[in-house]
Amino acid sequence: MSELKITIDGKAVMVAPGSTILEAAKTVGVHIPTLCHLDLHDTKMVNQAASCRICVVEVEGRRNLAPACATPVTDGMIINTRSVKVLNARKVVLELLLSDHPKDCLVCEKSGRCELQDIAVKFGVREIRIGKDGAQSTYPVDESKAIVRDMDKCIMCRRCETMCNKVQTVGALSGINRGFNAVVSTAFEADLLDSVCTHCGQCVAVCPTGALCEKEHAWDVVRQLADKDKVVVVQTAPAVRAALGEEFGMEAGTLVTGKMVAALKALGFDYVFDTDFAADVTIMEEGAELIDRLTRFKAGDTSVSLPILTSCCPAWVNFIESQFPDLLNIPSTARSPQQMFGAIAKNYFAEKYNIPREKMVVVSIMPCLAKKYEAARPEFNNDVDISISTRELAHLIKRANIDFNNLPEEDFDNPLGESTGASVIFGTTGGVIEAATRTAYEILTGETLGKVDFEELRGFEGVRSATVKVGDMDLNIGIAHGLGNARELLEEIRSGNPRNFHAIEIMACPGGCIGGGGQPYHHGDTEVLKKRQAAIYTEDKNKAIRKSHENPFVKELYANYFEKPMSHKAHELLHTHYEKKDKV
Repeated sequence: MSELKITIDGKAVMVAPGSTILEAAKTVGVHIPTLCHLDLHDTKMVNQAASCRICVVEVEGRRNLAPACATPVTDGMIINTRSVKVLNARKVVLELLLSDHPKDCLVCEKSGRCELQDIAVKFGVREIRIGKDGAQSTYPVDESKAIVRDMDKCIMCRRCETMCNKVQTVGALSGINRGFNAVVSTAFEADLLDSVCTHCGQCVAVCPTGALCEKEHAWDVVRQLADKDKVVVVQTAPAVRAALGEEFGMEAGTLVTGKMVAALKALGFDYVFDTDFAADVTIMEEGAELIDRLTRFKAGDTSVSLPILTSCCPAWVNFIESQFPDLLNIPSTARSPQQMFGAIAKNYFAEKYNIPREKMVVVSIMPCLAKKYEAARPEFNNDVDISISTRELAHLIKRANIDFNNLPEEDFDNPLGESTGASVIFGTTGGVIEAATRTAYEILTGETLGKVDFEELRGFEGVRSATVKVGDMDLNIGIAHGLGNARELLEEIRSGNPRNFHAIEIMACPGGCIGGGGQPYHHGDTEVLKKRQAAIYTEDKNKAIRKSHENPFVKELYANYFEKPMSHKAHELLHTHYEKKDKV
């Protein structure tokens, strides 16, 4: 069908059929304010609830104002986005939203990053004329280990609901009640901890206000740093270094590894280590588990559980425990790198340097809010004491008045700071399985890889598959990022694994850890995620060692402490178990 001719604020434009007024306006540089609308193109999320009505425009021949985000254009349509009628309607809508909103902006976690606040500033709102003495809706604050849900600040944009139900397919959040009592909540208004919430934090990432925020732990870190009786150890995940710079005005995808290390040392941490070291250990354990299952499978053992699923992502683990409990026999039992690091630090490192366990505090810097929940799981014995997000680290650096942009480059401390390129790529979708394949290939074939880049495992598609030749075997690999895509692969496994997958990597967040719920807000710009991904691969390429099993400090760890992958002590400290979680 041919393009449609429309006019926006006197500008003629040709647009594709099916375009909304909002989309058409963008093509001619006309800005229409929005609150509820969000389009994450590469994750196939479009929130068009048209509930906020901030985006209303005037359409010639139409009696009522039209929501630009949800109104398709028609040929010959004449649109006015800035008439007095439009501006007055937007102002009234904004005042109505503010009239039922708390006035604690100065202490709100989203202050300075709140889209409602931004629009109020742009509209020059200086007083709220409506409902000064009227009732305000109020709800109990719900705090989990990872997320704070304050529905007094909810504007019913429904972004979180769309993300949770359509993209992640978790089904933890839904609009309930009607009229003034309408709110987004869990089933039976249960706490998040009692719901099927995976704590992935993607709802936090898309929430325009302070209704959904991360559970703040930065001041807990400050208190530990101030305690001179404590030895405070910090670990940093690979995705953090590819995004932290954005909080200091740097271009997305700028690698700030050395500056980040310098900042952590300036903050006063006793040891600055790298989660990437533990990621290399993860490959030793997870890779050994993969090789064991494949070897037994090739020998005709029909009891082998295949495909093996990666287990690095805690939100994904929460997802399978509550929604696919019949498949709990197939994930690797290897702990995540965060938890492996905690166990290694509080056992191997503490013993080596004569540090009493009770005096050691392990802090993790993670791109993920589910890591906060994971650290508190009882089976991990408080190996990780505090987990903070990339955003929280940025807040700490700013509070300490550290000039991040002009910091020198510094190196991680050893022995738990040395890592390989294989561990760095844990930060992006496809990275964990590529790292495992590098090691599994060389161990299974006894040959040295000529080319370590398995580009067939890379990409940004939500569900991918590839076949890698490993000796005389075709290794069938599946990859999914985003829990909705994970569901697709899990349902396929339930139906008999028709594509004969041997191994599957799953990451809960779009893009993998680079798009984690604790990363700097990308506001729907997936180009930001792609730049972070490119940075991760650049760091991998620049590493002197690019295969986990060649890390000299990992070799030393096994020679002097664990003996070998999957040994009794390795199982005790580096592996876990899964349980069915009955939640609503």
